[in-house]
Amino acid sequence: MNPVGAKPLIALTGATGFIGQCLLRDLPKHGYRLRVLLRRPSVVPMEDDYRVLNTEATIALARAAQRAGVKRFIFLSSIRAQSGPTAEHVLTEDLAPQPTEAYGRSKLAAEQGLAELDLDWVALRLVLVYGSGVKGNMAELVRFARAPYPLPLGALRGRRSLLALDNLVAAIDTVLAAPGRLRRPFLVADPAALTIPEMITALRRGLNRSPGLIPVPPSLLEMGLRAAGRTEIYDRLAGSLVADPAALLRLGWTPPVTTAEALAALARS
Repeated sequence: MNPVGAKPLIALTGATGFIGQCLLRDLPKHGYRLRVLLRRPSVVPMEDDYRVLNTEATIALARAAQRAGVKRFIFLSSIRAQSGPTAEHVLTEDLAPQPTEAYGRSKLAAEQGLAELDLDWVALRLVLVYGSGVKGNMAELVRFARAPYPLPLGALRGRRSLLALDNLVAAIDTVLAAPGRLRRPFLVADPAALTIPEMITALRRGLNRSPGLIPVPPSLLEMGLRAAGRTEIYDRLAGSLVADPAALLRLGWTPPVTTAEALAALARS
């Protein structure tokens, strides 16, 4: 038995990934003891990969956790379980989930499977997570910001929610410590959504540089990227995806860093 007041032992999966490595490093700083669970790698088709890893493996692990008497099962889900890559309205947990891709559908199916078990669970629907070592779209944006020349992105007005690694760790700490049964999803995002120009400004501030943004009309930017066969880049830059973390804030979550601070630190890392 744990001593009175001691924080619980956590069984952690995915410890070799970008987020998992952060949790492995930072959760012990919050007083948690960790046990890392590893799975054997497998090679399966992409759609099946999402179903097997995100849905079936999650539910199987949750059933095992239930048999072992685990107090709370925390599933790192995704904003894609709630929405497609963009949304015209602010997202909340009260809105009906409308995933548009296999990845999001597999995450939502895992949440639905958890809801069928007699187990206290939480699904954290994460927006784009960033921090040292990040890859993908955020790494590309950092490369843009580090470029020595001005960027034609100053007129973009779409807003995007992001999630700093430090804020994610604090969110997990919050749901682990919350009393009572939760059995629900939470959207997890830094409280303030930013435009692409605001992100570039924060990143370049971390490099002690001016924003260097040129306000090219979005229609011209779209035309140029479409002509170059890079339509997906424009869609990522111009579209909005804003998640409201009010429910998690009401639970007691206090994000330790602002988005601007964390982006500046990312640029320096």
